[in-house]
Amino acid sequence: MEHITLLIGIVIVTALVFDFTNGFHDTANAMATTISTGALGPRVAVAMSAVLNLVGAFLSVEVAKTISGGIIDEGAGIRPEVIFAGLVGAILWNLVTWLAGLPSSSSHALFGGLIGATLVSVGLDGVNGDAIVMKVLIPAVAAPIVAGIATMVATRLTYRLGSGRSPEDTAKGYRAGQIASAALVSLAHGTNDAQKTMGVITLALVTGNVVAPDSDPPLWVIVSAGLAIALGTYLGGWRIIRTMGKGITDIQPPQGFAAQTGAATVILASSHIGFALSTTQVCSGAVMGAGVGRKGAVVRWSTAGRMVVAWVLTLPAAGLVAGGAALLADQGNAGVAAVAVLAILACGAIWALSRRKPVDHTNVNEVAPQEPVGAVTAALRSVAPPPAGTAAPAPEGGAETAAVSGTPESAPEQTPTPTPAAASSTTR
Repeated sequence: MEHITLLIGIVIVTALVFDFTNGFHDTANAMATTISTGALGPRVAVAMSAVLNLVGAFLSVEVAKTISGGIIDEGAGIRPEVIFAGLVGAILWNLVTWLAGLPSSSSHALFGGLIGATLVSVGLDGVNGDAIVMKVLIPAVAAPIVAGIATMVATRLTYRLGSGRSPEDTAKGYRAGQIASAALVSLAHGTNDAQKTMGVITLALVTGNVVAPDSDPPLWVIVSAGLAIALGTYLGGWRIIRTMGKGITDIQPPQGFAAQTGAATVILASSHIGFALSTTQVCSGAVMGAGVGRKGAVVRWSTAGRMVVAWVLTLPAAGLVAGGAALLADQGNAGVAAVAVLAILACGAIWALSRRKPVDHTNVNEVAPQEPVGAVTAALRSVAPPPAGTAAPAPEGGAETAAVSGTPESAPEQTPTPTPAAASSTTR
């Protein structure tokens, strides 16, 4: 076995940077609903999530094997430059969607980056098409649907079981349940997403003949990947937390509990069988299912639509950026240096743009000013008006809203939704 070269060292550092962005990009998966309902304070929530992400990184290596020896063919001439270019594409897409507040998939950004760079540098022979279809594309479509349906059923059942109790009696229990289920999602996230970085680093080590093909990630790789994602999680991706907690639906504690429990179940099951699915898509699907499951709730379909568009674009967008980076990196050390400099400049520009309208733990639960109701919302309201005694909610976060038909199942749903002016005054 050879020693780690400078280039492989650069790839390892870049992979850990991606892992860090994955952490703050996906904090919302576990903690958005917990923060939006007030079950935990923002800082406490992200700290708990960070610790459990670190613990989850040590529980399994099945997803890491899918990355290191499944999607990309280790024996097809993959070089460290290719992996470096793929990581650059994934990092830049993560930062662009974070700036927009869109909970897109860090996992698919990584897959798209690796696939795009491999296609440019090696060709079709370097990509395992069957593995991409079976372990990436099919889970990408099925997982959010399964999580959404499961959460919708769980939400309806939760409200039905608690229909004879007052909200004051059940709120404390549901909040405790939210904390427990959020902890489970964080643990599940560590078992799935931290492993993806482990798989990339292991792939780099294989290409440099540092470890044998089909090897498990070394212990130092597991530790470093777990620490990187935990640190990113602790910093908190507040923009995406705001979208997940306030932008998709008006989450109440029973809904938050159902959404997080459903999401955790899907993620843990996929980690066990080695499906490298998007935890972001699973959790977003669960939140939408929670909105549909509570009668009288709202689902902001335009926000959901923008999220789906981002999901569809993630693989090709990250792949295009990574393909361009691979073309440049293939020119030798000067090309690799040029890619690194351009990536740093792009990251700096995105960070500077984010400072214009900062979002942090102090304003994460504020709601943006309303925008006019769109045609989709008007059409949905005409065929599915709000339940009697429930005011049609005004749009929040610049998104269209659609009322889900039915009658309230519990006392909180009979309370008219506050006007935007009132909501604004309560957040100050």
